[in-house]
Amino acid sequence: MKQSQSPIWQKKRKRKFKNTRKPQQKVSPEKKILEVPVKQPSEQKKETTSSKKSFFSHWFHKTKETKEKVHKPPHVAMWIKRYDSDIQLILFPLILLVILFILYVFNDQLFHNLSKQVPISNNLTTLNPYPYVEKGSLPQLSSQAAIILDRNSQVILFSKNPQLRFSLASTTKIMTAMIALHHYKPDDILTVKRSYVEGSALNFYYGEQLHFIDLMYAMLLPSANDAAQAIADNYPGGETAFVAQMNTKANSLHLYNTHYADPIGLEDDGDYSTVVDMAHLASYAITNPTFAQIVSTKYKTISDVNFTRQYQLTNLNELLGVEGVNGIKTGNTEGAKEVLVTSAVKNGHAYIIVVMDGNDWFGDTLKLLKYIDTNVQYIVPPVPQGNF
Repeated sequence: MKQSQSPIWQKKRKRKFKNTRKPQQKVSPEKKILEVPVKQPSEQKKETTSSKKSFFSHWFHKTKETKEKVHKPPHVAMWIKRYDSDIQLILFPLILLVILFILYVFNDQLFHNLSKQVPISNNLTTLNPYPYVEKGSLPQLSSQAAIILDRNSQVILFSKNPQLRFSLASTTKIMTAMIALHHYKPDDILTVKRSYVEGSALNFYYGEQLHFIDLMYAMLLPSANDAAQAIADNYPGGETAFVAQMNTKANSLHLYNTHYADPIGLEDDGDYSTVVDMAHLASYAITNPTFAQIVSTKYKTISDVNFTRQYQLTNLNELLGVEGVNGIKTGNTEGAKEVLVTSAVKNGHAYIIVVMDGNDWFGDTLKLLKYIDTNVQYIVPPVPQGNF
């Protein structure tokens, strides 16, 4: 059968399968990715890459050499490392010499500046005598509390019930005067704002105007309550602010056992203190020249600003001018009884004497003044010689 096939048919057969193509095999996507042919770079690319590689390799080796050169210690460092101990032995004495030289210059300059200063005179170097009390009989007093204070040294020479609190009566006006003197000027004009004030008074009428200094004399000599009230009423904030300032001042002076309820001293339960606090307050108050002048005055005439009314004033302190007494203030109410704060100068020494809650204020004060004469002595330290 095979041989019987004609050559024409064979040609046709050949023609039939001549243009036929083999079917392409299906390839999975994974194989496609793996079998992606890598394109070979051209010769020109090969040359550029090779030239880049050669440039980078040359640069790398060059920088490496420079780094090695930098990190290599120089000859100076090697020399310092070699002679380190010797250098330290030389530097330490040099450093010490420099420090000593700086100290020498500083010391020389200090002495030079001190030599230019003016020496202190011995007249300025005053040493106050120190008081002490010899053994002697204690005075018998009617007052429940009393004290003698040396004003210059602040030494207590005698005391009786020094920490017990008693009513102040009109000695309250000592603090009233301190607050007023700090706020007002002598020529300030104050207006009376009350027609009646309880206790001792000069009977100022409502609306009357007086100079502040005249009201101070009226308050401290005859102890006029309406004068003290007028001073407090004209203060910014009125009486309440004035009394608050009195208590603030007491705290600033460390008078912790002292309290004020009014500027006059009528509140026996609210106005209280101790003889110790009152002595310190009087010692502070007498240093004010205006206050010292007023309390040492026996008689004074004052008037209103229009000179239409005049007032004759007399100091209630009967001891003024006796035994060196030069002030300060009396006080007397039913609750406080007799209270007297006294300033005196005897034998060149200043004293403060306070008696409280008694019935013989002048007699008790005289006993304490005599006690000073018979029992108080002073040690006078020698003044150093030479300039300072």
